[in-house]
Amino acid sequence: MNRVSVFVPGSIGNVGPGLDILGLAVRGAGDTAIVERNTDRRIVVDEPGDPSLPSDPARHTTALGARAALALAGRRGNIGLRIRLRKGLPLSGGQGGSAASAVAGAVAANALMGSPLGPMELLRAALEAEATVAGRHLDNIAPSLLGGLVLIRSLEPIDVIRLAVPRGLRIVLAKPGYEMRTRRARAALPNMVSRATALHQAAQVAAMVAGALQGDLALFGRAIDDRIAEPARVGLLPGFAEAKRAALRAGALGCSISGSGPTLFAIADRRDTALRIGAAVARAYRLAGFETHLRITTPDLEGARISR
Repeated sequence: MNRVSVFVPGSIGNVGPGLDILGLAVRGAGDTAIVERNTDRRIVVDEPGDPSLPSDPARHTTALGARAALALAGRRGNIGLRIRLRKGLPLSGGQGGSAASAVAGAVAANALMGSPLGPMELLRAALEAEATVAGRHLDNIAPSLLGGLVLIRSLEPIDVIRLAVPRGLRIVLAKPGYEMRTRRARAALPNMVSRATALHQAAQVAAMVAGALQGDLALFGRAIDDRIAEPARVGLLPGFAEAKRAALRAGALGCSISGSGPTLFAIADRRDTALRIGAAVARAYRLAGFETHLRITTPDLEGARISR
């Protein structure tokens, strides 16, 4: 194989209280990397995906993912690659864009080598790339690669558990017309929390896992109660508090910040309810002065795939 195209879906990081340890892949928008062998053994970024993204392979997430995969397979310096990225996910939007780009590079390089790396090695390669631009966490990488709902038990060593996804889950994604840099959002997180907050957070994550395994969407939704990241970041996200209240009034089972934001996510058990939630959220953001890009979607159970 001399040329490959890889599609990687976006994802919701944290999924509420699961800061850095829960992620959910979502259908629809994603990043696509078209990668082919380069005869001079260099990694070259021909199309970075957006004018604001670097063409320097030492700074481009897809190239970094590919380079890490080559290194893990012992092929770095022996294989050159040319990369074109089609960016389907918003920049600094809280929908796992940098993670998807990193996964796309790792999966494409692996395919062009004949797939010597397994899922754990691909997670490590993408994690190395993601750490350069957004920090060392797998809550977007793991679901984008593996699909579905994923719990990250440990980074060293990497230990991830793919959970069942409750049937009937509908997801509302609402991105207001501004960006939020991951580094800025992470800088707002507290270094310490009270024992009561830590216990509450642990109980909510456990309840979400129980709800997922039991197929109990109502339990899964009411456990989306984040008392660490959301309170710390809400002041950085104008309109979010009003939009969340609107979502819950419109019937959302749960609602929080997708990743670092600014995208809001809400869940429902019916499409008509999800449409009503989306309209209410868009109206709330509009009153706050922001137009909103809305998506009504479902979980992506497949994850990264070679499309050609």
